[in-house]
Amino acid sequence: PVTDRETILRARDTVNSIYVEEKLEEYMVDIVFATRDPQRYGLDIGHLIHYGASPRASIYLNKASRAYAFIHGRGYVTPQDVKTVAKDVLRHRIILSYEAEAEEISTDEIIDIILERIEVP
Repeated sequence: PVTDRETILRARDTVNSIYVEEKLEEYMVDIVFATRDPQRYGLDIGHLIHYGASPRASIYLNKASRAYAFIHGRGYVTPQDVKTVAKDVLRHRIILSYEAEAEEISTDEIIDIILERIEVP
């Protein structure tokens, strides 16, 4: 065995204790909301998204950001951590419109647009 149950449980507890500033949590929520209501954030991409990410996506964006910080030996999450994991968390949670598919626009491109436009705290 590479590890044991106790080590995994301790690592999970450590990940859950990684600090996330409140402004950074709001940033994550804004990113997810921007997939559902892009006009609210000044984004002209609403016609490209059929369904945006659910509120649950913000929970997983938070968890993945914490895990990323843990892997990199930090006790806190940075905006770059959020940006780094955003595509992996959101890619399968956004359903593109037929128009986006016709224009060969990917979910990664939509996420890039959102990340570029949502103000980083």
